[in-house]
Amino acid sequence: MIDVIILLIVVVLLIFAVKGSIKHFKGEGPCCGGGFGTSAKPEEKKLSNPVIGKKTVNISGMHCDHCVKSVTDAINEIDGASAKVSLKEEKAVVSYDREVADADIRRAVEKAGFQVVSITG
Repeated sequence: MIDVIILLIVVVLLIFAVKGSIKHFKGEGPCCGGGFGTSAKPEEKKLSNPVIGKKTVNISGMHCDHCVKSVTDAINEIDGASAKVSLKEEKAVVSYDREVADADIRRAVEKAGFQVVSITG
């Protein structure tokens, strides 16, 4: 009888673990500090001057919408830069209205906890 109870407890725990893993990989779980009522939608930053160029930043380490928000917010803190980040493509397109150094973008992304693979443009 005790074996059946233990087996039921293990099965219930396994079901919760699988459910949590599925949510995590779909980007719906509390990965990277998100979840529990927090919004994972990054705010779009409007530049004060006309866009003079764009750079594409390939990024590794993003797993969910909260990662995207972290990267977007980090790049948007740079004066004159505005980011659109794609989880699926693992990249950010950075529009800028004044010269922005690649080193500044790299530093912002790495400070947010992700790795810059390359910057082009």
